[in-house]
Amino acid sequence: MANKEELLSNVKKSIAEYCAAEHNFKFDPKNPTVKLMEPTFGADEIAAATETMLSTYTTMGKKVRALEELYSKTHGHGYGVMSNSGSSANLLAIAAITNPFTPNHLKAGDEVIVPALSWSTTIWPLVQHQLVPVVVDCDETFNLDIAKLEAAISPKTKAIMLVHVYGNPCNMDAIMAIAKKHNLHVIEDCCEAMGAKYDGKFVGNFGLMGNFSFFFSHHITTLEGGITVTNDFELTETLRILRAHGWSREAESHQKYVQMYPDIDPRFIFVNLGYNLRSTEVNAAMGLLQIPKLAGVCENRQKAAAHYMHQLDKYNDFFDFQQTTAKGEHTWFGFPVIVKENAPFTVKEITSYLQANKIETRPIIAGNMARHPAFNMFEHRIAGSLENADRIMQHGFAVGCHHAVDNAAAQYVVDNIEAFIQSKTK
Repeated sequence: MANKEELLSNVKKSIAEYCAAEHNFKFDPKNPTVKLMEPTFGADEIAAATETMLSTYTTMGKKVRALEELYSKTHGHGYGVMSNSGSSANLLAIAAITNPFTPNHLKAGDEVIVPALSWSTTIWPLVQHQLVPVVVDCDETFNLDIAKLEAAISPKTKAIMLVHVYGNPCNMDAIMAIAKKHNLHVIEDCCEAMGAKYDGKFVGNFGLMGNFSFFFSHHITTLEGGITVTNDFELTETLRILRAHGWSREAESHQKYVQMYPDIDPRFIFVNLGYNLRSTEVNAAMGLLQIPKLAGVCENRQKAAAHYMHQLDKYNDFFDFQQTTAKGEHTWFGFPVIVKENAPFTVKEITSYLQANKIETRPIIAGNMARHPAFNMFEHRIAGSLENADRIMQHGFAVGCHHAVDNAAAQYVVDNIEAFIQSKTK
């Protein structure tokens, strides 16, 4: 009978053999396909997840805490709180900033500036906590237009919920100056921007909290997962308590509550409101191996974007491209393209052509969130024109710009765009 170590070694060997035989996500010129994303994980991560499953200890524990510490240390954050998605990270951050445990917390009816070009779960947590989204347009970086941002502020405005769109950092000097001038909290939705930097500092380090996603299609993955980062210890404690039922058990100050409530079983003291937004040890086991790969993943994305930009710049009569923010280090969640209104083709025509040639495309985030039907269900304020976000929604698309897009894959995309243009401009 084989012992435990031998059995586990055999399992890992079989996983490695299977992956070597079945997993090849590199671009194949003989059967060209360029997807929006390919897996960042391989045999090592699958083996780590399997080993964790075999241990039968899978609920949130030491591996989750280890991932929080590794991610925070690697990216300059004081603390990290892992959750089950980037959307949950956003929810957790808003739950914390509206919670009575938090000094100067936001209250029902307070306004929060949000970018029109964003995602649903950037905004829904605000609505779910009775806050009022104030929708502001973007500029050529696809991020919040600074002039329009300041013009949107009213006496009711208490915070800015920004998005670093597609991994392009916002102008954090200007935003933080405005926030200081008007005494506003800043929360960074960095779900598309892992590894991005502004003025040499990783995004997520500027506001009160930053939120990241480990979803499959993002820079690195734990399959599903997210993390909220902050430099505020007491806020971290609140995040941990809110993440798991309002339970004190995950807080470092748990013993304080044991002493405060000696008549309650110390294992089950509920000191606040809460959710169940916990991640699992299985997700964290994968993430611990993914985090060291992030810098290389981002470098590959930047190379792919540079190839696209260099080859497509000659078609600026037909296209506009996202402009990288000054002082920003872009990490390219995807490569976005805007079809100019005077182009001899539509966005639907070019994306249909690309998809027919096995090049996946998608809209840029969700387009202008204020134009989606759900927005009619709740109180909000639109601050000025949203013409840029409208234009991106109506005329924009994105192609893959990930770690597996090498020069050959990027050139295949370029070649197809060129062939399409030639067919429309003969």
